[in-house]
Amino acid sequence: MDTISPFVSSNRKIDPSRRPATRPDGTPDDNDRVEIGPTPLAFEAWEKAGLEAPNLEAMRQFRLDRIVGELRKRDYAGLLCFDPLNIRYATDTTNMQLWVAHNPSRACFVSADGYVVLWEFARCEHLSAHLPLVREVRHGAGFFYFLSGDRVEEHAARFAAEVDDLLRGHGGGNRRLAVDRMDPAGVFALRALGVEVRDGQDVTENARLVKGPDDIKAMRCAVHSCEMAMVKMQAELRPGMTEDDLWSILHAENIRHGGEWIETRILSSGPRTNPWFQECGPRIIQEGDLVGFDTDLIGVYGMCCDISRTWLCGDAEPTAEQRRIYTAAYEQVMNNIQLLRPGLSYREFTYAADQAPAEFHDQRYSVLAHGVGLCDEYPSIYNRQDYPASGYDGVFEPGNAVCVESYCGVVGGREGVKLEQQLLITEDGFEDITAYPYEDRLLA
Repeated sequence: MDTISPFVSSNRKIDPSRRPATRPDGTPDDNDRVEIGPTPLAFEAWEKAGLEAPNLEAMRQFRLDRIVGELRKRDYAGLLCFDPLNIRYATDTTNMQLWVAHNPSRACFVSADGYVVLWEFARCEHLSAHLPLVREVRHGAGFFYFLSGDRVEEHAARFAAEVDDLLRGHGGGNRRLAVDRMDPAGVFALRALGVEVRDGQDVTENARLVKGPDDIKAMRCAVHSCEMAMVKMQAELRPGMTEDDLWSILHAENIRHGGEWIETRILSSGPRTNPWFQECGPRIIQEGDLVGFDTDLIGVYGMCCDISRTWLCGDAEPTAEQRRIYTAAYEQVMNNIQLLRPGLSYREFTYAADQAPAEFHDQRYSVLAHGVGLCDEYPSIYNRQDYPASGYDGVFEPGNAVCVESYCGVVGGREGVKLEQQLLITEDGFEDITAYPYEDRLLA
């Protein structure tokens, strides 16, 4: 069935007083609206900061056009998505995002002519009723064992038959279908019908690579809300609180602004900052400890805010070693940011980048930089030592969003420092959209 925005009819009225009131992003100013989004707290803060909210209608159309363009470039008939972030990109719908990430019960199909079908969770069609780009809402995309038991193959075949029917109706004889990720039974069922299953992640990552004007506005707004949460975290940081106490502030403030979830729980203190990637826990933070964290936060509009900072707890003077490792991480990030420009290849960045002093190489961070959008995204820019085995090439272009990062910690050392900055590639260089300050007292 076609789904039509409930606001179209009133917008067609001649009497402008009958137009529905809208928020700055074009969503209805309706206290009982269905879709999630920024809270008044967020809108007020953005207005004070001089930030412009995105126009969601324009953002959605831009994203759909990006997918269609990538499909046509590869001569694919359509794209089938089960990844909830790809579904979000294609449709701007959300429903139990973390749950469906490991219980694949939602899917969407985008044809090369821009026809969008959403398979929603049972009796949840109301969640997308405000989105005119979603042309049909169906059910029955889930065929994993929890839902289907010993009928997995039967349910997968039923779903594949629907996809096959859509391909026949919109593909013009083209049987090439991009699929981002799918349980094996679904792939087998599609192939049994003569569908050529191709790599959908190639399509979605390249579609998501270039951000449109409203994606960029959404990201600026999300980062601002994330940094407001960081302000509160740092203000509350004190000896005697646990790592979990501090981490909970980021969660709470993200939700208060209309954000969505946090992908990891990477916050550690004192000796737990070395080596990196230790998850926050009940450790009691001490006076003079370094406290490092990576936000890995999915904020308002589903935009990822991936910022890392390391703070000094309390009023103690930092040690010479704390200053030394902090300065090394800071200089690596700052030096590598200055390399960013359109036309620079990923390989060129790798081999021109500041690799930090050799004493930190054994515990180096996994990448020098990476893309960011609805989550950490393509590309991954590897360290020089890792490029021969893992690296690949490409070129930075305007509209890319990039995070540049560093971890500096000596093997066997007491502490380490994690720093990360989120930026945009522009027509003539880069724009730094991360405003949160670094620690002057930790810089040597």
